[in-house]
Amino acid sequence: MEFNEKLQELRKNRGMTQEELANELYVSRTAISKWESGKGYPNIDSLRAISKFFSVSLDDLLSGEEILDAAETELETKVHKLKDIIFGTLDCSLSMLFFFPFLVRKGVV
Repeated sequence: MEFNEKLQELRKNRGMTQEELANELYVSRTAISKWESGKGYPNIDSLRAISKFFSVSLDDLLSGEEILDAAETELETKVHKLKDIIFGTLDCSLSMLFFFPFLVRKGVV
């Protein structure tokens, strides 16, 4: 059984709507809908919250392949954010180095 099917089964066994589960997990109803339809996966923090809320292990919640996919996706997101920060800092630094001589010549600094 895939994650989306397990999540839907756990929710229905508790007699909850997607909206009620979303409120418990502090996510949107749309997120729950995506997860249950298989159009998306929760991040690691949401997976932990789901596991804790339903008192099931992450292993029971996910198959081995799903765990790897979720971890890989989250890692890619973090790497992308880190690259954005690094390149943004480099761009600002290079801009400062380029314009600094002009400011010194005009007596601004």
